[in-house]
Amino acid sequence: MQAFVFLWHLKGIKGPIREIPSWHHPGDNASDDSDLTEVQMEDLPEVLISDIVRRLHKTSDQNSFSLVSKHFYTIEADLRNSIRVGCGLDPAAEALASLCRRFPNLTKVEIAYSGWMSTFGKQLDNQALSILSTNCQSLTDLTLSFCSFITDSGLRCLTSCQKLTSLKLNFAPAISSSGLLSIVVGCKNLSMLHLIHCMKVTSVEWLEYIGKMGSLEDLCIVKCRGISEDSLVKLGPGWKRLRKLEFRKDPHNMNPKTHNPFSGESWHLRQISCEILKEVSLVNCVIEPERGLSFLLSSCASLEKLTLDTCTGLRDSDFITLSQNSHGLRSISLRLFSQSSSYQATLTDASFRALSINCPTLEEVELAFCDSEFPAASSITIEGILAVINSCSFRVLVLKSACFFNDVAMEALSSASFLECLEIERCQEVTDFGIGFVSKFPCLANLTICKCLGVTDDGLKLLVESKMLDSLVVKDCPRISDQGVQGVARQVAYSQDLSWLF
Repeated sequence: MQAFVFLWHLKGIKGPIREIPSWHHPGDNASDDSDLTEVQMEDLPEVLISDIVRRLHKTSDQNSFSLVSKHFYTIEADLRNSIRVGCGLDPAAEALASLCRRFPNLTKVEIAYSGWMSTFGKQLDNQALSILSTNCQSLTDLTLSFCSFITDSGLRCLTSCQKLTSLKLNFAPAISSSGLLSIVVGCKNLSMLHLIHCMKVTSVEWLEYIGKMGSLEDLCIVKCRGISEDSLVKLGPGWKRLRKLEFRKDPHNMNPKTHNPFSGESWHLRQISCEILKEVSLVNCVIEPERGLSFLLSSCASLEKLTLDTCTGLRDSDFITLSQNSHGLRSISLRLFSQSSSYQATLTDASFRALSINCPTLEEVELAFCDSEFPAASSITIEGILAVINSCSFRVLVLKSACFFNDVAMEALSSASFLECLEIERCQEVTDFGIGFVSKFPCLANLTICKCLGVTDDGLKLLVESKMLDSLVVKDCPRISDQGVQGVARQVAYSQDLSWLF
């Protein structure tokens, strides 16, 4: 009955509907409808109407539903728990206040002004946060994106939102460390904090406070120039509660020689423990002996997902220690400088052999080299990758600008018993001959080929007869045509933009 009413509503039908008894089956005599009962829309149980509303995930569908009747308007307004506002909200403050009155049970609000220009009207300012704190007592999740006119004073209004657990600030140029401190002091249930391009956040008293008194589980700091790797030690005892960390430095502020020489000692003295940390993502960071982040990698006993993107100073010893402590590691993504770079990481096959021995649950590996044009030499070979593949239940492999990956490597990879997804990008040593080995992969179902010069239509023809692939994605390969991908897999996606060649 619920599914019938739901489909009926989506078709926009108005008027009476006919209720189908629970004992009525499609195979029964359709001509005998004496037991079918007419039901008016207003007669539907409120529980059923509420169930319909909860199945509507698009804002446009929710708005359409509320226009059916006044009764539906009221029910939908009571059940609406999230809104997203920004450009076009004019007059901004009055419109936001009206929305808050209409939807009294909002728990999630996003205010986004990406692409805003003065001709779009005024942005929401501090008054907006005052309106939210007054009208949305159930607010748990707030996102402010490109809100140039919200300052520390506005942020302090949120301290009355005692249920606030998630705060995301994306390019909030007028918010400083003072405003953050007032939030972490006032909102004691804050468990998720994301700071992205917050240039006025320079000191970290707020980080030290939330480490001692808060319950932070998810911390994301992206390109906040006033916060360095050494600052993270201030979280102190808060590391014991942290489950997810993302720290991304501005690449233009990346200097391995400038750091606090006592940072490593501070990590030791504070006895930093990351026992329940499951996800770590570090981008443009410096990981060297006696630096804070090197201690972090050796302290994550529960780590499941690790991303290291253009981090300098990585050594085999870091990965050996990591693998010995993080036996439950499931996914690892590395983007490394090549040997031709002054920032190169000294990783070899020894790192992957350590992972193969100590991390049997490893399922996904991404290895990329950040060369802007063609792959350069690296100290990692296919032998290291095969060591992991042959020892773990390996399902996903992504290789980008990997000079060692060639036709011989493709043949060796065909022994991977559990490999389901393979993606190669800028692997210029792979030719049609190597692609032919795809038909011998035991479980491969998804193949992505991107910006590879050695693969042509002739290589893909070898895969048509095998009919083993569920999906094939080909991007920006100059020697593969739209016709060449047809029939290779059950689902095919093809696109070509050759500007990367010039």
